[in-house]
Amino acid sequence: MGKAQKYVLLGDATYPLQDWILKPYQEDENLTQRQLQFNYRLKRAHSVIENAFLRLKARWQILLKCDDCSLELLPTLVLACCILHNVCEAHDNPFNEEWLEGTEPSELPKPCQPAPAAMEDNRAEQVRELMCQYFESCGEG
Repeated sequence: MGKAQKYVLLGDATYPLQDWILKPYQEDENLTQRQLQFNYRLKRAHSVIENAFLRLKARWQILLKCDDCSLELLPTLVLACCILHNVCEAHDNPFNEEWLEGTEPSELPKPCQPAPAAMEDNRAEQVRELMCQYFESCGEG
């Protein structure tokens, strides 16, 4: 894209736009085709991430009870589960679809109202615009 970018998290419309949180454009009739494509791709990526965490929680059900551990331990616990999951996959211990039966996508509390505009970072729009250009250059998909 011609500019070095750091990693970003994907958020939904309720999160403030930051240079490290990508969120979709607000849905209205004024969105360009490019902005609609960006929203679509962001939604698809978000869905992939949700499914990956659902499978991770199904294999390692300790992740369903993370409220039992300290916040300082949580990143290490998630990382350990990711590593163990990859070890299992590498040694032909595949994911069992039956594990999903007891695991529902958790309804974690999250904001239900859009973040105030004052929380948004003006530089973040440049990052979103760069990603928008990148998605456009990749073609349909």
